[in-house]
Amino acid sequence: MSQTRLGYLYGIGAYTIWGFMPLYIKLLRPAGPVEVLAHRVLWSVVAVAVVLFAVRGWRRLRLVTERPNALRTAALAAGVLAVNWGIYIYGVQTDRVVETALGYFITPLVVVLLGVGFLGERLRAAQRAAVGIGGAAVAVLTVVYGHIPYIAVSVALSFAGYGLLKKRLGLPAAQGLFIESAVLALPVLAYVGWLTWRGESTFAAISPGHTALLVAAGAITAVPLLMFAGAANRIPLTGLGMLQYITPILQLGFGVLLFDEPMPPARLAGFALVWAALAVFTIDGIRHAHGARRTDPLAPRTGVDTSSALQPAGAAPRMN
Repeated sequence: MSQTRLGYLYGIGAYTIWGFMPLYIKLLRPAGPVEVLAHRVLWSVVAVAVVLFAVRGWRRLRLVTERPNALRTAALAAGVLAVNWGIYIYGVQTDRVVETALGYFITPLVVVLLGVGFLGERLRAAQRAAVGIGGAAVAVLTVVYGHIPYIAVSVALSFAGYGLLKKRLGLPAAQGLFIESAVLALPVLAYVGWLTWRGESTFAAISPGHTALLVAAGAITAVPLLMFAGAANRIPLTGLGMLQYITPILQLGFGVLLFDEPMPPARLAGFALVWAALAVFTIDGIRHAHGARRTDPLAPRTGVDTSSALQPAGAAPRMN
């Protein structure tokens, strides 16, 4: 099997797992959003530690711990990641899967805006048009919902912000997730202990299956992350960017078809504007990438650049 084909398989696998995440989170009931978040953090530490041991990645991790600025950025990234996970879990458990899907649809627009605001990047005309259409979509959906779709906006902002921090941090996928999870481990362990002391923890209290699902949160977080890293190293950025839409499309389908969340015509019109903005974004990104390769035939065809509109926010995360 060629490396390019393997890269696409890794990418499809990662985004498909993230797309099925609402089904997994629904299975974790009656555990509440904060308890689910806590176990996801704790078992992610365990899962990624096993991976680092298997690939002998501890040496590079020690080099990171000797960089105080990197540790501070990693701690900030950990906080933003926890916010993203928490909002996403809350959205799924309160039957707002469609709105969480909207958040991941608009994330590329937010990534570009953060690139302008924090990295001094300049937008091309098509990108400005896409951002304008996306803004109109959020305005339409605000009217439809009767309020700003705060779950979608919060998911997009936190995920894009995490991506910006990851870009500055520049850590490999496994080492980065381990540090971020480890930073959060002590407070969430204290929370789990508090829940257990109050008799409100669902861990080992509902059924063996429920306990196993909570423990599996670590692997379900780590596996698609590593698959994504494998894809990013093997396929062109434009291909990776196209694959990222697998996740919100699956989540939207589950929300409407499986969980019976409403999709009235006015809300569908708002989503249609988002999709139009993404179409403009994607076409412009593909043309720009092809033009760059014609100008510089030696330009790399693989790898990840979070400054691109096609880049999934957080080149080293999960979607969710």
